Amino acid sequence: MTEVFAPATLGPITLRNRVIKAATFEGRTPDALATDDLIAFHREVAAGGVGMTTVAYCAVAPGGRTDRHQIWMRPEAVAGLRKLTDAVHAEGAAANAQIGHAGPVANAASNRVPALAPSPLFSPLGMRAMKVPDAAAIADLVAAHADAARLAEQAGFDAVEIHFGHNYLASAFLSPLLNRRKDDYGGPLVNRARFAREIARAVREAVGGRLAVTAKLNMEDGRRGGLTVPESLQVASWLEADGTLDAIELTAGSSLLNPMLLFHGDAPRRSFARTLPGPARWGFRAVGRAFLKEYPYQEAYLLERARQFRRELSMPLILLGGITNMETMRLAMTEGFDFVAMGRALLREPDLLHRIRSDESTRSACVHCNECMPTIYSGTRCIYRPVLPHEPVTLTMPTVSR
Repeated sequence: MTEVFAPATLGPITLRNRVIKAATFEGRTPDALATDDLIAFHREVAAGGVGMTTVAYCAVAPGGRTDRHQIWMRPEAVAGLRKLTDAVHAEGAAANAQIGHAGPVANAASNRVPALAPSPLFSPLGMRAMKVPDAAAIADLVAAHADAARLAEQAGFDAVEIHFGHNYLASAFLSPLLNRRKDDYGGPLVNRARFAREIARAVREAVGGRLAVTAKLNMEDGRRGGLTVPESLQVASWLEADGTLDAIELTAGSSLLNPMLLFHGDAPRRSFARTLPGPARWGFRAVGRAFLKEYPYQEAYLLERARQFRRELSMPLILLGGITNMETMRLAMTEGFDFVAMGRALLREPDLLHRIRSDESTRSACVHCNECMPTIYSGTRCIYRPVLPHEPVTLTMPTVSR
């Protein structure tokens, strides 16, 4: 059995252990640049003992953000991100940049740039039709991912994670529900997977061999007509054969259609409604139960799906979802997963890993209420944890409109 706290190789880098802080959007970049708040957030997690912490979310283009306050990768962002990676490295951890394009999840009204979708869709966030990229625009987007990876390298990151999940743009191309194209990027699965494979190849060519290259891949969208586990497994097999990735982090759900499939636990409908302006708040109350479904929480709740990928693939895999204690981490290692990724448990207790290492019976204080989800608009945090000096206190919406 692989030891959780032993050093582990991920592509060209070595992590001090097999625990990765998963990408959880931090809400600490009001000017779309790294801030002291963001640096402190990741320094604290690094000091808490993770092998690597993931900065989310570094968009590859201005229109690729879910709102205009998120970081997008351009030369002006490098200096601040370099301070972040230096701080993380000083604590002994590696730094990972999640890169991607939000596509249909982007807020066009906030970004002031049209949202993108593989096929014609109406954006409830931007209250306008989405733009469908042609072949030339797709080529530009592929190149933008490579450019973002190069900038991540300049900023001192050790790895990049390409976002192929949650119906962000590449994930939307994979979904037969969202991708109704008739060209080489639509129709059969091999066409729908073309965009993701081209992105992975471009990023590998840009930084592979120097930075680890991973991807967050949806196992399923969790919506009738969307991407299924067998389809995703085929995509993963193609990515493995392409040799473009050092690992895949397995996820599920759709930020657009079914976000709670990723989280499990309580659905914080009332709290989400309170973050929205008047008309949107009433609309959310009408559809909130259908949008935020409830899935009972259990440890390693994505494991059953992920086992199918472990059986078929030989490449390193990262298990996400309900990883909160030593018992579950060891289960993941026994099942053949190379790394585990933790999110909400570290929002509650950034030092959880140090305490688990000192006492393997330690249990996370996270109660899986998911009240941290609505705080993405004001600085992502656990509501049961005291506000720290580097964390914002006031609850305000960063977007000017919805």
